[in-house]
Amino acid sequence: MATRRRAAAPDAEAASPTAAPRVLKKYPNRRLYDTQTSAYVTLQDVKAMVLDGQHFEVRDAKTGEDLTRAILLQIILEEETGGVPLFSTPMLEQIIRFYGQAMQGVLQDYLAKNLQTFADMQQRFAEQSGAMGLTPEAWAQFMQGQAPMMQGLMGNYFEQSKNLFVQMQEQMAKGALFPGVPGFGKTK
Repeated sequence: MATRRRAAAPDAEAASPTAAPRVLKKYPNRRLYDTQTSAYVTLQDVKAMVLDGQHFEVRDAKTGEDLTRAILLQIILEEETGGVPLFSTPMLEQIIRFYGQAMQGVLQDYLAKNLQTFADMQQRFAEQSGAMGLTPEAWAQFMQGQAPMMQGLMGNYFEQSKNLFVQMQEQMAKGALFPGVPGFGKTK
């Protein structure tokens, strides 16, 4: 049996989005095997790959089925049950209500774009803090002191986003969003 070891940091080629993804094989005994390092890995190791921005996929060892989403959801479940959860109960209930609805795809795109915007903002803050010479510790203290301001900014951002979504729904109801399309707009 191979011993578990931590994977080395990816080189520039492995981190490239055009490079072949790192393949993890999931065996029936629920263990994950990293084909790059020839070692078994844990969910914590997979989480570290995500945090490092490594491109990988998880495949069933027998069938080759893509299990990446299932493993990522498992990591999210572990994060949600331990420590401070990211999703509130009402938020989870609302997400569940969207499954199977006509607007599910719209919500998926909406959430993806909002998360990307948030990640971009976070990256800009990190770059600006580095340019100001803030250490990670000083940055953490600064952010802790700025939490109410950040919550206010994000609250305003999400309120604007909500208003835009409501306006889109109103336009759809009026038939103004897709004029000339049967069922979606006013036809002449």
